[in-house]
Amino acid sequence: MPPTITEHEFKERCLTTPQDDEKDEMDLHVYRITRYSDGTVKLRNSNIELMDQDILYHLALGSESHDLQEMFGDVKFVCMGGTPKRMENFAHFIMDEIGYKLPAGTQLQDISAYSYRYSMYKVGPVLCVSHGMGTPSVSILMHEMIKLMFHAKCIDPIFIRIGTCGGIGVEGGTVIITEDALDGQLRNSHEFTILGETIHRPAKLDKKLARELKSLASADDPYDTIIGKTLCTNDFYEGQGRLDGAFCEFSETDKMNYLEKLRNNGVVNIEMESTIFAALTHHAGIKAAVVCVALLNRLNGDQVNAPKEVMHEWQQRPQILVSRYIRKVLAQHGQLKSLFGQQGSIKSPRRFKLVQQESQAHE
Repeated sequence: MPPTITEHEFKERCLTTPQDDEKDEMDLHVYRITRYSDGTVKLRNSNIELMDQDILYHLALGSESHDLQEMFGDVKFVCMGGTPKRMENFAHFIMDEIGYKLPAGTQLQDISAYSYRYSMYKVGPVLCVSHGMGTPSVSILMHEMIKLMFHAKCIDPIFIRIGTCGGIGVEGGTVIITEDALDGQLRNSHEFTILGETIHRPAKLDKKLARELKSLASADDPYDTIIGKTLCTNDFYEGQGRLDGAFCEFSETDKMNYLEKLRNNGVVNIEMESTIFAALTHHAGIKAAVVCVALLNRLNGDQVNAPKEVMHEWQQRPQILVSRYIRKVLAQHGQLKSLFGQQGSIKSPRRFKLVQQESQAHE
């Protein structure tokens, strides 16, 4: 592995790496300890380098069964969303948007198909991955995706979550870029229980990236794109103040008072993944953003009643915004044309088979 970035190299890199003027000393310290001198990802876990093979069970990949650097070393953007189908659709969409061409006779494949848990599609420098629903599912994927970035020697990858949410005072179809991710007690952190101890890690997203995304909203878009605070809850019903769950021990007045409290605190949407996504990307020193579309205004009700075709069009809106950002970055580096790549490389057939068996055994 390259040496850890030195003080001089760190200062030099800060001049060439996009940095947020709102970053504090802690952010810069995190970046410094999570990068090698060449900008590749460094894990905050020395155990991994001592292992004979690191099996990413839930992705059906292994550090010795697959040539992860050959497969993923060019990845610059990791885009995540809840469902496998949504991310498959996004993979096809971004392929057209960036002009990526598959070799003749090939098609997009689910790289993690043998895991039966998450789906993953690679479109040149863009990795499209499903993360499931809720913080536990996202946590598992995030650990393995960050380790994948390490094994693949990716340089300064950018993680973006593309999702759906409930709006607070905003209408269905509004695109919302998260400024701060808050937990159920309105803290800008995520709570972990590790070895019986409670630990809070900052749920910080890159605010400069959020502003860059917002700047790419077009005046011609037939919908609003806003930046605001996001509430991340542990469940869909009681935790979000819904009246239509199997249990409800509060009144509609209680619910409305709570939603108004959220709005008064700058919260514009509710979902179930942002704090863990923000906390783990920040802890790994990875630039990240969350872009969602509101499926309804929770001040007007709890049920999502929009027609299917309307919902489908709404869910494309965050994808369009993210694709504009990816196109912009690639264009700046002259990488929008002639993007060719491989879907995967097997370094050891024997170990490849073992990884498949290990992943299937952990269902």
